[in-house]
Amino acid sequence: MLSPAVLTDRRPIVGCAYVIALMAVYWCTEVLPLAVTALLPAVLFPLFGIMESKQVCMQYLKDTNMLFVGGLMMAVAVEKWNLHKRIALRVLLVVGMRPALLMLGFMGVTAFLSMWISNTATTAMMVPIVQAVLEQLNGPRKGENPLPTPQSQENGTEAEEQVGEEEEEKERMKMCKGLTLCVCYAASIGGTATLTGTGPNLVLTGQMSQLFPQNGDVINFASWFAFAFPTMLLMLTLAWLWLQLVFIGFNLKRTWGCGAVQSEKEFAAYDLIREEHRRLGPMSYGELSVLGLFILLVVLWFTRSPGFIDGWATHVFNAKAPFVTDATVAVFVAMLLFVLPSEPPRYLCFWRTQRFDTEPQPTRGPAPALLTWQVTQRKMPWSIVLLLGGGFALAKGSEVSGLSRWLGDQMMPLCSVPPWAIAVILCLLIATFTECASNVATATLFLPILASMSQSIGLNPLYVMVPCTLSASFAFMLPVATPPNAIVFSYGYLKVSDMAKMGIVMNIIGILCITLAINSWGRAMFNLDTFPSWANTTANITTGGGGEK
Repeated sequence: MLSPAVLTDRRPIVGCAYVIALMAVYWCTEVLPLAVTALLPAVLFPLFGIMESKQVCMQYLKDTNMLFVGGLMMAVAVEKWNLHKRIALRVLLVVGMRPALLMLGFMGVTAFLSMWISNTATTAMMVPIVQAVLEQLNGPRKGENPLPTPQSQENGTEAEEQVGEEEEEKERMKMCKGLTLCVCYAASIGGTATLTGTGPNLVLTGQMSQLFPQNGDVINFASWFAFAFPTMLLMLTLAWLWLQLVFIGFNLKRTWGCGAVQSEKEFAAYDLIREEHRRLGPMSYGELSVLGLFILLVVLWFTRSPGFIDGWATHVFNAKAPFVTDATVAVFVAMLLFVLPSEPPRYLCFWRTQRFDTEPQPTRGPAPALLTWQVTQRKMPWSIVLLLGGGFALAKGSEVSGLSRWLGDQMMPLCSVPPWAIAVILCLLIATFTECASNVATATLFLPILASMSQSIGLNPLYVMVPCTLSASFAFMLPVATPPNAIVFSYGYLKVSDMAKMGIVMNIIGILCITLAINSWGRAMFNLDTFPSWANTTANITTGGGGEK
């Protein structure tokens, strides 16, 4: 664990570089759990004289962590009340069972759900639905016993039947691969659209606040959604076309149903989805309450500081300082989940009389809340909180040790490279690295370095940090790259080579979409042609263990 370079050279900059390298190796190899590796700065920074222990520990719970906690509590409530399943089944009933539309339906609903709940939970819910639909579409046909044939024609008929069965089996397997791959790809793509949709997005907003405290809240829920949502839609559409081309084809009659009648198998699959939706029953009071709070959360996020106009917090709460942030909204709505009851109050008698499962219970106590702490503890991915905190500690250590400034100076030759080329090269690097490391760990390692590089060459930091944040979610090639890939791979339809071949093209599609986005509407939104004043932090960089700015 200890390197001779650290033992012989006690400069803080050397110690900080060693800690970053050590954590990078540990995160890639997972010799320790990711969250445990994220705690290394709390031990090594004080030992190497980089930062005082109390200053390091303060980095582990920031505004971004609370935004993550509040957003994930809402996601846990949505899962608990099965709202995500109801939405998914309803959309599938609307799009129908035609292969192309079915794939579009699965991708659309998976991407939408992963915008608000975790990619892993979305995939874990959607893949069993895909499996059930595939069983109906690919099941053996009923009453297909072959008619007896003359002996002279028997051999030829058997050969033709065997060839036909092999071709049909190939088509079935291609359909299985396409529908399962589309779910894990859509989950990774959809999570990029919102600030709380996936970990790297939260790392970005946290690092922006940490490294550029005067940035004026340039990355918030509304501004990120305005940039990333169109990018996500473009990439999702191209991914759908690519998967359809490879696994389904563009036969309008077969894949779109133009001029064709639905088969018995498609009717059976549709009936299965309809039956699953029927089993959910009518929406309960608890479901409607969670849905109402979810809508409230999204509306408050969008209207707090939309950018093109003043938001509700601009003059009421944030006139003197940014007191209210997206984290404030998330925690407020999350607390309501523990306050509001899951059953209608007594004064809503009309609601109680409409419930089919209500029986007189005169001694019944108060109704449970919409969300309980036991459920929250069990379903919350607490390790991400430590991962985010470890990233903030690394960024602060790089700043106070002088490593950030040194790395920036080493990248001065990049001044002669066009900014768009720099962004493309870095996106390729990040997309490759994230195949063998956690997306949060990847963003945590690279974003502070990219910020230093952009400062040293006079480039707007957002020009490289935003594209690379999105690229950290492009784990399309390997089953181990991200949990959604592993879930899909476990069903046995795919080989590693299948994912690798499809994933290479998906990475290219993603980087092309990001390049288009950042050089078109992203350039206008974030004013990327100028070097912002908030990025000029030379005067604020300290060389010792200073306090919070």
